Amino acid sequence: MSAPKLDILFLDEHLAAVDKPSGLLVHRGLGRDRVVAMTLLRDQIGRRVYPVHRLDRGTSGVLLFALSPAIAAALQTQFESGVVRKRYLALARGVPPADITVDHPVPRSEGGERVPAVTRIRRLATAKLAIGPFSLVEAFPQTGRFHQIRRHLKHIGHPIVGDVNYGRGEINRFFREQFALNRLALHAAEISFAHPVGGEKQIVKASTPEFMCLNGLFGGSVV
Repeated sequence: MSAPKLDILFLDEHLAAVDKPSGLLVHRGLGRDRVVAMTLLRDQIGRRVYPVHRLDRGTSGVLLFALSPAIAAALQTQFESGVVRKRYLALARGVPPADITVDHPVPRSEGGERVPAVTRIRRLATAKLAIGPFSLVEAFPQTGRFHQIRRHLKHIGHPIVGDVNYGRGEINRFFREQFALNRLALHAAEISFAHPVGGEKQIVKASTPEFMCLNGLFGGSVV
């Protein structure tokens, strides 16, 4: 059976961006999976690729790769300095504030020390279900910490649907049974950065995640 193809969102001689599906690891160092995004893209474009950031296995959306060590170093400098702008979409339990900035330290890595972390969260739409209200939100992480968005939404009492670490089992089961949603409802919708060669602003957007279209849950008015 042939390997799955990644949806390439951007490609030039210096870097590539793909729309990573939920459930796919970025590279093998994160687990024992035989199929990972890094090798899929390498084989698809016939070049070595270098990941410059990561998405959790369950998170879908824009994933950026460099095509040389020098470009990787330049992009990592942008990520570390906080100039890369990332926009995520998530389906969260309850009705969070319309616009809130969460400033709460989280571990740097699994079991690591807590470090400062800041995320702006904005509510886009709300739907009332039999199990309670749920909201579609967008999140703008200003830092890039371990499970930052997931931890911050849980911290304010609105965990992400499908989150087996920080969510609630009965809610996850409800969405599996009612909507066949078998994933973490977190999506890297957009990323913007300065191209490391030339400096022009690049904006890369991923496709709309399926959890935005659950039987018209949010009326189809949110894009």
